[in-house]
Amino acid sequence: MNLSEIAYRRVVVKLGTSVLTSGSKQLDKAHMVELARQMAALMKSGVEVVLCTSGAIAAGREHLQYPTLPDTMANKQLLAAVGQSQLILAWAQLFSIYGLHVGQLLLTRADLQDRERYLNARDTLNALLANNIVPIINENDAVATNEIKVGDNDNLSARAALLCDADLLILLTDQKGLFDADPRTNPNAKLISQVVKIDDSLRMLAGGSVSGLGTGGMSTKLEAADIARRAGIEVVIASGHHPDVIKKVVAKESVGTHFSAIENPLESRKQWILAGPATQGSLVLDAGAVKAVTDKGRSLLSKGIVGVKGQFERGATLQLVDQQGKVIAKGMTRYCGQALSLIAGKHSDEIESVLGYDYGDAIVHRNDMVVL
Repeated sequence: MNLSEIAYRRVVVKLGTSVLTSGSKQLDKAHMVELARQMAALMKSGVEVVLCTSGAIAAGREHLQYPTLPDTMANKQLLAAVGQSQLILAWAQLFSIYGLHVGQLLLTRADLQDRERYLNARDTLNALLANNIVPIINENDAVATNEIKVGDNDNLSARAALLCDADLLILLTDQKGLFDADPRTNPNAKLISQVVKIDDSLRMLAGGSVSGLGTGGMSTKLEAADIARRAGIEVVIASGHHPDVIKKVVAKESVGTHFSAIENPLESRKQWILAGPATQGSLVLDAGAVKAVTDKGRSLLSKGIVGVKGQFERGATLQLVDQQGKVIAKGMTRYCGQALSLIAGKHSDEIESVLGYDYGDAIVHRNDMVVL
């Protein structure tokens, strides 16, 4: 394999808990050093590598010698607080074997949904990469609550890939890739080697985590792949225990399931809308508005809204759904929820007479919208 001919300049590698523990209760340092070796080889060939690592809670349990604790948020945060230092120490030691330094970024959804903090995180990532330091990203579980958690490192890694403008996202897991049936129950299940489009039928194939140790199953990997590929990033889901898996994926060998990037990736602002803010409500659209948004590339007008769900302020990120409940787009509203409940279904020229003000005809402008 000739690493000098690699087509990618920047790669995000996501390692699940099951990969780091090899299915056991503790970190498998022997396997971790092998993964570090592959990433170090890429970096020395000129490829920039960002590592998104799970395993903090598993490392915390191991370090505390597997204490019996009630299953509460506080105790999970306790284990994460103890384990995060052990996890980053392990990675620092392993990469130092190859003469590389590491830098840690602990993120929550709050860091991604605020535009300024999002840009600050991006600057930090780029500064680390510019100085040949391996950025190691994890969710800040020690302080994250359910309201501000990204929730799983699959989606976090996709957001990291957008943050650093990566070319490739590699999701390493306890399965060989995405199958056309559940390989745990169907011996005739076949690996899907190439995916061009993610649709509902593909999502139905996604199962849970084999090990039960992590928070992300195959369904979260599909979500992550969909986010990344919309930003023009290729994605591969593969087994973290396949020999030389990282090097083979980067060399475009047939390993795991490859997801093609969308040819016309989203611009930077729309990438942030897709990857950053959590949705705070939804707008139900009639058939005409759905067609205008999806087929004609238009902004959403008040006339096409038949329902408003949730309480939210102006500037909130919302889901746009059809009358059957299917999400068709995501975007930022120019009106608060209370105002929208008053002007839904009305013509644009009625807005000012109803509200006493207006912020323009568009409820969600095309420039603030990502069609799904």
